[in-house]
Amino acid sequence: MNIHYDTLKQEYLDAITSLDKLCFSIPWSKNLFASELASSLAHYVLALDGESVVGYCGIQSVAGEGSITNIAVAPAYRNRGIASKLLEQIIDYGRAHKLDFITLEVRESNTSAINLYTKYGFELVGSRKGYYADNHETALLMTKILTQ
Repeated sequence: MNIHYDTLKQEYLDAITSLDKLCFSIPWSKNLFASELASSLAHYVLALDGESVVGYCGIQSVAGEGSITNIAVAPAYRNRGIASKLLEQIIDYGRAHKLDFITLEVRESNTSAINLYTKYGFELVGSRKGYYADNHETALLMTKILTQ
């Protein structure tokens, strides 16, 4: 395994779309990723094994606030520290761009993701009942303050 990291580029759109379909019950379309790529408000970090996209994390930033859009790692690559590295790079991006905080929503049943976010200083600040369209699961809202 020779994992390296890059930012989202046009040539990765098909691969990130395929990974999203593998990881999420409500995947994003290629057009949605393309619009993120074109947006000056979005930043995506990809984990690659050779030329294969095996993980990614994205953030949108507006008015000093960051919102993590998604973080995904291919099932065969989980529990190898890739999600941690992706999250670290997004937090570093937030600090470098002087964001006050980063927020995210996570399924309340996704304990591994909740544990990861907690490890990196995200705190539970609220919930959104029925947030997910596929099963109406509650989303937990977690925030990490960067300006302390």
